[in-house]
Amino acid sequence: MSLLESIYTALRSIAQNKVRSFLTMLGVIIGVMSVILLISLGEGAQAYVEREFAGMGSNILLITPGKQETSGMVPITAGSFRKLTYRDAKELVRKGHGINKVAPTVLGAGYVSFGERRRSTTIVGVTSDFEEVRKVYTQIGRFITDRDVDNNNKVCLLGVKVKRELFGEGNALNARVSINWTKHTVVGILEEKGMTLGINMDDIVLVPLPSGQQLFHGGQDELFQILCSARSPEDIPAGMQSIREILTATHDYNEDFTVTDQASMLKTFAKIFDALKVMLAGIACISLLVGGIGIMNIMLVSVRERTREVGVRKAVGAKRKDIGLQFLIESVTLSSLGGLAGILLGWVGTIAMTAIYPSLPVGLSAWSVSLSFLFSLTVGVFFGVYPAFKASGVDPVEALRYE
Repeated sequence: MSLLESIYTALRSIAQNKVRSFLTMLGVIIGVMSVILLISLGEGAQAYVEREFAGMGSNILLITPGKQETSGMVPITAGSFRKLTYRDAKELVRKGHGINKVAPTVLGAGYVSFGERRRSTTIVGVTSDFEEVRKVYTQIGRFITDRDVDNNNKVCLLGVKVKRELFGEGNALNARVSINWTKHTVVGILEEKGMTLGINMDDIVLVPLPSGQQLFHGGQDELFQILCSARSPEDIPAGMQSIREILTATHDYNEDFTVTDQASMLKTFAKIFDALKVMLAGIACISLLVGGIGIMNIMLVSVRERTREVGVRKAVGAKRKDIGLQFLIESVTLSSLGGLAGILLGWVGTIAMTAIYPSLPVGLSAWSVSLSFLFSLTVGVFFGVYPAFKASGVDPVEALRYE
């Protein structure tokens, strides 16, 4: 019997038991679909994080108080004998090598109100360089200037969501709003930017750095973090080394701060997501193994049901390898059809996830499709060998007597 004839016989056998064949393939279908969806979800989450980091700006160096022994992750602000100060930022501007802009920041939560309308929001104290470092621009009005910082002017910029909730469609420029019971004049409205690393950039209020220090640190010279932008990707190592040298000197030669670059953070996140994708794919492959066990079980039943057929074929000259090949092809055909159906459902699932979560870039990756289909074929071969071997070993004389 040729290979094409064996495939035709396998398809005919599957067609004769449609319900049983479908139930047998169901484990493979669910397994392949799960592998594709979980890997696509992991890749979509990784792409989302990379996009969010890109939204921070380019060639960013992040300086936080407190020495972190682990590198790569976004550092958590920790206790330190000496806090970061605006004086530290000025030293970086004056002495730093390979650094383009320096943006010290103060961060806190508070209330902003206008008339009878009042809401809580995130308030960030910044300098004029924050605009270029974080790529945060105004759509109306102006940004905070060096004069605002030097003179401690009580001005502010509103995110579009804050502006909308306080002023509706009305004009907010030059209006006086209260930020934690301190009056500030609105000088600009920020461009719509959306979420960046879990922070809604449309739901913030920017104030000059001294004003932020008065709101959250009682006027003391203390910062939440310092953001620096290197002149180019090639200048990042030199910039990091320069930052360490300058701040170590200003902190009495005690390196009680952490400098992190975007590339290190992205590499760490990439390792985490790679491990997560492997783990998720491994969990989904369990479904494929269960499906393979189902295939083997049904093929053993099929061997028993078709014992007389096997005996007739052997009696007319069929060889053991022909009988074994026929049952093996049936097993592989079942797993292959299940794999193709799983791929189709996985593709539909990625479309559905994109529609439900448009911000998450979920797509069908070629390697996840190839991996899942190859694994389904392997399952069909592995779990089809024993039934095929059992079928090929049937005694034709006993088979012909079988009822």
